[in-house]
Amino acid sequence: QVSLVVNVASECGYTDSHYKALQQLQRDLGPYHFNVLAFPCNQFGQQEPDTNKEIESFARKTYGASFPMFSKIAVSGAGAIPAYKYLIDSTGEEPTWNFWKYLVDPSGKAVKAWDSTVSVEEIRPYVTELVRQIILKKKDEL
Repeated sequence: QVSLVVNVASECGYTDSHYKALQQLQRDLGPYHFNVLAFPCNQFGQQEPDTNKEIESFARKTYGASFPMFSKIAVSGAGAIPAYKYLIDSTGEEPTWNFWKYLVDPSGKAVKAWDSTVSVEEIRPYVTELVRQIILKKKDEL
């Protein structure tokens, strides 16, 4: 599977555009070959203050989010969880705000990172290409 790992926040200026686009990407490409993996984070501007249950409820009710939502975590600095430390080490890019996006290939390698200002629409071609490679490989194996 291809994954797009995103640190999400419910009260950020990027929330509406990103959640809508992430859900559209999930709808278009998931869930067999692709998933958005959402990690709520309150590190930047305290823009994710609610409980895990409230965060998930907000995302599901407001945006119809069908992708996996994880528990609130730290994504940068000394307290970053190991998965994010790996993403940072692999790409050389550490989140400095909400809605950083990491593209992870089917082997688990982080191949690219984008900051909050880069829209999901701009990175769609990268995601689509990795998914296309999986489908072509499976077709060749038939």
